[in-house]
Amino acid sequence: MVTESRKSGQGVSPQAAVQLINKSNAVVLDIRSVNEFKEGHIVDAINIPLAELTKRVGKLDDYRNIPIIVICAIGQHAGMAGRQLTEAGFAQVIRLSGGISAWRAASLPVIK
Repeated sequence: MVTESRKSGQGVSPQAAVQLINKSNAVVLDIRSVNEFKEGHIVDAINIPLAELTKRVGKLDDYRNIPIIVICAIGQHAGMAGRQLTEAGFAQVIRLSGGISAWRAASLPVIK
C-alpha cells in the first residue's frame, strides 16, 4: 500500500497546492472530462482527460522536472493518473486531496 501511494504521488491540501503553484511554479493537470473542465477549473490548468492521458502524456514533457499537481473531481482518479505519470518518468507528481471539490470548498478561485 505504501509503495502504491508513492507511485501515485503525494496528496496535498488545496492550501498546500496554492503554495506549490506560487512558490515552485507547479503545473496543474486537470484530468476531468472536457465538459467538467469547462464548468470551472483552476487558472492555467492543463486539461487532459484521464482516458487520454497515456496518448497525450508527451504534451507534458516540458514539465518533467517541476511539480505537477493532478486534479480530478473528488480525488478518486488522481492516483491512477499519478501512477501513469510517475511510470512515465515525471519526477514530482502530487495529487490534490479531495479534487476540485476540496478546492471549491476552500473558497479558492475557479474560472470558466
